[in-house]
Amino acid sequence: MQSNQENSTPFQQVKKRLLRNKMAILGGSIIAFACLVAVLGYLIMPDDTPNANGGSQFIRKQLPGFEVNVLKIRKQREITKVGFIEFMLNGQESEYSIYPYANDYELKNDSVIFIPFPGIEKDKATGQIKTIQEHLLRIVRVVYNIPSDKLASNGSNFIKEGDTFKYLDENETIQEVTQEQLEREFKENCIETKKYWLGTNGSGRDILSLLIFGTRISLFIGLMAVIISLLLGVTLGALAGFFSGRTDNFINWLMTVTWSIPNIMLVIIISVLFNKGLWVVFIAVGLTMWVEIARIVRTEIMTIKEKQFVEAARAFGFSNRRIIFKHILPNVIGPIVVIATNNFALAILIEAGLSFLGFGVQPPMPSWGVMVNEGFALMATKDAWHLVVFPSFAISLVVLAFNLFGNGLRDAYDPKSLK
Repeated sequence: MQSNQENSTPFQQVKKRLLRNKMAILGGSIIAFACLVAVLGYLIMPDDTPNANGGSQFIRKQLPGFEVNVLKIRKQREITKVGFIEFMLNGQESEYSIYPYANDYELKNDSVIFIPFPGIEKDKATGQIKTIQEHLLRIVRVVYNIPSDKLASNGSNFIKEGDTFKYLDENETIQEVTQEQLEREFKENCIETKKYWLGTNGSGRDILSLLIFGTRISLFIGLMAVIISLLLGVTLGALAGFFSGRTDNFINWLMTVTWSIPNIMLVIIISVLFNKGLWVVFIAVGLTMWVEIARIVRTEIMTIKEKQFVEAARAFGFSNRRIIFKHILPNVIGPIVVIATNNFALAILIEAGLSFLGFGVQPPMPSWGVMVNEGFALMATKDAWHLVVFPSFAISLVVLAFNLFGNGLRDAYDPKSLK
């Protein structure tokens, strides 16, 4: 009687060996979680504004767990509401600007009076600590969108008659609201307590939101770079291995030249020549990783093309393209998947290094490399450790996960591991 292993397909055997590798499963679980975070993106980000850019300079470099009361001031212009898909991709601009305040606020007549956070500051002239001067804002301007060019006859943006406010909205329609209604809407919509679980960066942006969005950037760049490297590597490797001769010599020369240039230098050169930007990073990183794939595919095809089933395909008159893509490449899919997984981790590292050096993703778009760069610039100042630790940990964790999963795939595809 045949054993279960003998009855199972090669894919099922690979799957069984992979599932027995606990470290590979751990790496795969981390990758799956990172992919879920990347897909959800703005749906789970505390700051769902585009590029998580809804911070405030008043709360810059705050430590993890920081909590503050904020005054939400209505922007004096119309904010376009986006659909669900657009929100998933790019976020939604907030209708409010946040203004953190210290202690409490006071409603007095038609105004709100508060002291901006942190409530005290150092006098530049004397170096002594002093209380920050109180700020005063008109409640009606805080609660409603009153465009600045719609001025009333008295030079103000609104008119108060007794307990009633009159103002022109963005459609130039006269609106009326009572003092009581205005204060109620102010307390419901314009006062909020925000908590920053991982603190804020040097611009007052929420680090947790930046890390979540940075996951999307890193995985997307890794995916695109791997796709580009696979297209180039598999195609050139297959041509070199199958046709040999001058084709093999030329592609070998091209691989040797590319291999001789350090990856980071090649990426920097491409980024400088074609300007900086996200798409340039895709191409630049992808063009640095195709050589290893091409070498593996070339070696495997040079061995497999001598097999009898390839000779049989030739005897049936199949085209070279069909023989390569239908008969040979399916037999080297294992090594390709393994090297692609390892290249994913390498792409994330290269992107982070590029962004750190200023050649990759450009601010204000969040990227783990950009976050490390910004944190590194502020490391000499007080309470800035978290600006470097959190993005560095994210990079290390995801790269480790891909390496663990790649090693597990390598062992699973290795025939010597068969029992």
